[in-house]
Amino acid sequence: MYDIAIIGGGPGGYASALYAHNFGLSVALIEKDRVGGTCLLRGCIPAKTWIESSHVFATVAGAAEFGVQSSAPEFVWPTALERKKKVVELLVNGLSGTLKARGVDVIEGHGRITGVGTVSVEASDGSVSDVEARNIIIATGSGPATIPGYEIDGTNIVTSDEALDWSTQPRRVAIIGGGVIGVEFASFLGELGSEVHIFEMLDQLVPGMEPEAAKILARSFRRRSIKAHTGVGVGPARIGEDSVTVPFGDDSVEVDVVLVAVGRTPITSDVGLAAVGVHSDRGFISVDAATMRTTAEGVYAVGDVVAGTPQLAHVGFAEAIAAVTHIATGDSAAVDYNAIPMVVYTNPEIGWVGLTEAAAVESGVSIETAEHGMRGIGRAIIQGEVGGTVKIVSETDGPIVGATVVGPGAGELIHELMYAVGWEALPAEAASFIHAHPTIAEAIGETLLASAGKPLH
Repeated sequence: MYDIAIIGGGPGGYASALYAHNFGLSVALIEKDRVGGTCLLRGCIPAKTWIESSHVFATVAGAAEFGVQSSAPEFVWPTALERKKKVVELLVNGLSGTLKARGVDVIEGHGRITGVGTVSVEASDGSVSDVEARNIIIATGSGPATIPGYEIDGTNIVTSDEALDWSTQPRRVAIIGGGVIGVEFASFLGELGSEVHIFEMLDQLVPGMEPEAAKILARSFRRRSIKAHTGVGVGPARIGEDSVTVPFGDDSVEVDVVLVAVGRTPITSDVGLAAVGVHSDRGFISVDAATMRTTAEGVYAVGDVVAGTPQLAHVGFAEAIAAVTHIATGDSAAVDYNAIPMVVYTNPEIGWVGLTEAAAVESGVSIETAEHGMRGIGRAIIQGEVGGTVKIVSETDGPIVGATVVGPGAGELIHELMYAVGWEALPAEAASFIHAHPTIAEAIGETLLASAGKPLH
C-alpha cells in the first residue's frame, strides 16, 4: 500500500509526488498521457517558447534602430515548431528522471477512485489494476472550454491544444476570448505578421487586471494592427470552403482559422468523485483551503480542479505542498492566495499581484495609489521600451495590497512586489531599499517613493 496515490501527472500532481520525498512517503503517480500535464505539454512551456521566438524575430526586425544593419529577417515556422518540441522534450525527460530519482512509481493509465483508498487504473491496452493508498490526491487538471456555435474540428475551429502545433503560420486568425491565453496568442501571431482579430465580451482585454495595463496592451495591439474588439459578442461561425466567417454586432470578419480561448474546464467527470463522496460544483472540487482536503476523508485535490483558485501551474505547486504537508504531518501550509503573481507574456509583458484598485475599493478598503511610467526610466529608454508603467495600491496609512508592472521583464519584476504584498510591507519600508541605476526596476523604486508620499523624480 502506498502512502499517496496521485491521479494526474501535471504540475499539481508531479509537484505532490516530488515534495512527498521530503517526508519519506511512498508515492504512485497515475497518468494516462506523459508526465508534465497541460502546462508542460500543451500550455505554459510550448506557448512561451513560441512567444520567445516571436520576440527574437521582432528584435532582429527592429535592429536598425540600434545601429545594427542586416537583411530583413524571415520567420521559418517549421524551425520554430521543431524548437518548441525540443524544449518540451527536454523538460519532460528531465521531469521523468527526477521522478525516478525520487522513487516515485509512475503508472500509465486512467485513474478512477472506486472506493476508500482504492484507485482503479485502466491502461491503454484495456487492462485494469488497482492501486491501494492511505491518501489520494486528485490532480487531473483542465481542458479548453468551448462555446456554442464553435464546435472544435481541429482545422477550421481550434483550441490552444491544436494551435500550438500548427504546421504553418495562419495568415488570418480570429481569437474568441480576450483573456490571458487569447492575448498571448494575439501578441505573438501579430508580431509575426498574421492578421489577427481578438474578441472579448467585456469592456477590456484581460478582464480583472488594472485598466491602465489593459489600455497599454490595447495601444500596443493597435500599433501592430492587431484588431481588438471589446464589449462585443460573436454569433455562430459560418464555415466556408476555404474560410470561416465570424459575425459580431452588425459586422463580420473572414479568417482562415478561429482559435477558441474562452477559459478552461476541470477534468473530473470520470475520476470517481461520487464513489467516496467528494463534493464538486460544475466539476470544480470543494476543498478546505488550509489543507486542500476534500469532503472525503483521505482525499485531497490540487491544481486546476480546485474550486475558486487561479488555474496556474505555480498555484498547483503551492497547493501540492499544502496537501502533502498535511498528509505527512497534520499541519497546515496554507497557500497565500492574496500574494500570487500573475504574468501575461504579451508584448509588452504584464505582471500583477494582490488586489487591483477596483478590487480593493470593492472590498471596502480605503486605499491610495501611486504610479510611475517608464518614459523617465533610463534603462527603458535605452531598450526602446518606454510604454510601460508601475502601479502600487496600498491601504490608506497601511500596507501595500496590490501592484502591477507593465514593461520589459514585468514577469520577473513583479516578484519584488509579491514580497511586499505577502509581507504586508508599508510603502515607506519598501521604499527604503535602493534600486541599481540604470535598471527597469528603478520604476518600482520610484513608485514606492511616491506611494510613501515622498517622490524623487
